[in-house]
Amino acid sequence: MSDCIFCKIAAGVIPSNKVYEDDKMIAFKDLEPAAPVHVLLVPKAHADNVMAAEPALVGYMLGKVAEIAEKLGIKEDGFRLIVNTGKNGGQTVQHLHIHLIGGKAMGWPPFPEE
Repeated sequence: MSDCIFCKIAAGVIPSNKVYEDDKMIAFKDLEPAAPVHVLLVPKAHADNVMAAEPALVGYMLGKVAEIAEKLGIKEDGFRLIVNTGKNGGQTVQHLHIHLIGGKAMGWPPFPEE
């Protein structure tokens, strides 16, 4: 998708602070981190969200989480994975991405009650 920022990052047109890359996906540091460790796992092939993505691709990306978490030093203490989907799910970029967040203790629910 020509106007998709994550497609441009995945293609190397827009620079990013990469922590992992292979032929199917890229992981890079979030520009507005919600925790000491906050990276986005993004497929190189465009899919608007998790509902539009090939299940095998989503499985592949989830299969890389342990390797990336270990590289980032958060595998042992724990982390959170978030996949926002659609407007009410908080998705702001219409390209599938998985937030990998860690480096601090997190509570539940993730958002205080309003």
